[in-house]
Amino acid sequence: MNILFMGTPEFAVPSLQMLLDEGYNVIAVVSQPDRPKGRKRVLTPPPVKELAVAKSLPVLQPTKLRSPESVEEIVKLAPDLIVTAAYGQILPKAILDLPRYGCINVHGSLLPGYRGGAPIQRSIMNGESVTGVTIMYMAEGLDTGDMISRVEVPITDDDTSGTMFEKLSIAGAKLLRETLPELIAGRIQAVKQDDSLASYASNLTREDERIDWNRSSREIFNQVRGLVPWSGGFTLWNEEVFKVWACRKPEPSASAVNSSAAPGTVLACDEGGIEVRTGDGSIVLTQVQPAGKKAMDVSEFVRGGKMTKGTILT
Repeated sequence: MNILFMGTPEFAVPSLQMLLDEGYNVIAVVSQPDRPKGRKRVLTPPPVKELAVAKSLPVLQPTKLRSPESVEEIVKLAPDLIVTAAYGQILPKAILDLPRYGCINVHGSLLPGYRGGAPIQRSIMNGESVTGVTIMYMAEGLDTGDMISRVEVPITDDDTSGTMFEKLSIAGAKLLRETLPELIAGRIQAVKQDDSLASYASNLTREDERIDWNRSSREIFNQVRGLVPWSGGFTLWNEEVFKVWACRKPEPSASAVNSSAAPGTVLACDEGGIEVRTGDGSIVLTQVQPAGKKAMDVSEFVRGGKMTKGTILT
C-alpha cells in the first residue's frame, strides 16, 4: 500500500514516525512551506519536513494545495491512502477522491466537538476537563467526515496547550496504529457525526490573547494555559504590552475578598507573585514578560520594583 502523509507541526510527527516504525510504505510527505522563525526571521522547515528529510522521504510543500499544479503532483504519486494530521490546508475534492482507501485525518478533539484549526487551545480555554483524538474519513466540509475511531484524554489544571499537544500527538499515533489494520482489512464501520452537537474551534486571533480582568479567575487561568507556549496572554501596563505566561490556580484570597478595587488592580506584588483583582476574586501571576524584555519569573521581575500595589492593568 502506498501511503501519502500530510502534516506540518510537532503534533503530526509521532503519527508519521509510527507509520515508518510499523513498516508502512510512505511514498512522500506533504507539508506547509518553510516559515520565518524567531527574532531574526530565519527560514525554518516545519517539524514534519525535518523528520521526512531525515528519513530520506520526498517532500512536497505547495503554497496552495488547490492549485492545478499541486493536485497534479499528488495525482502522479497514486497513493492508495492519504493520512493527514494537522496539515493546515483543506484538501480539494480531486485529492479526496483519489486514494482507493480514502483520506483519513487524525484530529485533536472528540468530534463533532471542536471542529476547526485550534481544537486543543480552545478546549483548554473553555475549561474542558476531557478532550481526545478522533480519526475520521475526510470530507469536503470542515472536519465533518464520518468517524472511524477515537480516544479520550483528560485535561488537568497543570496542563497547557503545549503539554496537551504532546499528549494528544502520542495518543493520536497510538490510535492510528490500532486503526489502520482494521481499515485495510475492511472491518471499519464509520459513524456519521451528529451535526446538531457540533462546535467550532476557530484559529486564535490577537483579541483571544488579551486578558479581560472582568472575567472570573478560572476563565483567566484557563485562557493563559490555552495560550502557552505560543503567544501567552497579555494586558496593558503603562500603555505597553505586558505578557502573562503563567498564573497560579485561583485560591481564596483575603485581600481580594476584602477589596473594593476594580478588576485589573494589583492587590499585592512580591516575590510570591502579582495578585490581580478579577471579576470574582483574584489571580496570582507567576511568570510575566514586560515590553522589550524576556519572559521571567515574578521573583525576578519584582526585584526591579517598578510595579506596586494599586497599579492598574488594562
